[in-house]
Amino acid sequence: MASISKSQIKLIRSLQHKKYRDELGLFVAEGQKCIEELKKSFDLVVEVTPANATESEIAQMSGLKTPQGEIGVFKKRPEGYNKGQMSDLTLAIDGVQDPGNLGTIIRTCDWFGVHQIVCSKDTADCYNPKVVQATMGSLTRVQLIYTDLSDWLREQKRPIYGTLLDGKNMYDVLTNERVIELKDKGAIIVMGNEGNGISQEVRKVISNPILIPSYPSETETSESLNVAIATAIVLAEFRRLR
Repeated sequence: MASISKSQIKLIRSLQHKKYRDELGLFVAEGQKCIEELKKSFDLVVEVTPANATESEIAQMSGLKTPQGEIGVFKKRPEGYNKGQMSDLTLAIDGVQDPGNLGTIIRTCDWFGVHQIVCSKDTADCYNPKVVQATMGSLTRVQLIYTDLSDWLREQKRPIYGTLLDGKNMYDVLTNERVIELKDKGAIIVMGNEGNGISQEVRKVISNPILIPSYPSETETSESLNVAIATAIVLAEFRRLR
């Protein structure tokens, strides 16, 4: 295996920035497990290991405080949304901006068999190295599209659920009748921004506002749940019912 070149080092370092990821159509992943998972559905362009780079060179290219020892550069998927692969549950994300949260949400969707995430344009870039790292390879099985979310939701025929602080108790909403509807039509679940929740424009198209109740309900607690944790709770309940 040929030693890594200075130009390749420069290229890999540049992929920490969205501008260059978009221009080059490439993204970077770190760690053997993550790289091996991504190889299943992404084209590998460059692979850096201790066999072709020194520890110092790997540290230069790494975006992590503790480099994982291996780095892979992959081609991004072409833009587009394959409606033919739509699963019974689709997650919609409105303005989630923390890369760690988005990566955890993608990994959670992978666990619960949710294969599509539709994102507002101000949602974090799924190819951000911190997002990729947090997914642990789940980008292989979960497809993301970035679009005008409110417009996309208006076109959908399925029930749209959204987590809101003034929503109805999720466990009361998901009654036996609603479960039958879910089995017939599936559903779209909307999760909102870490600080502001779901935007006003998107709220207008939510047909079923829901709330994850705190326990006990009458006691003082934190203002809200972390969006990644809330996503896991909601998906677990929807999957339990189905």
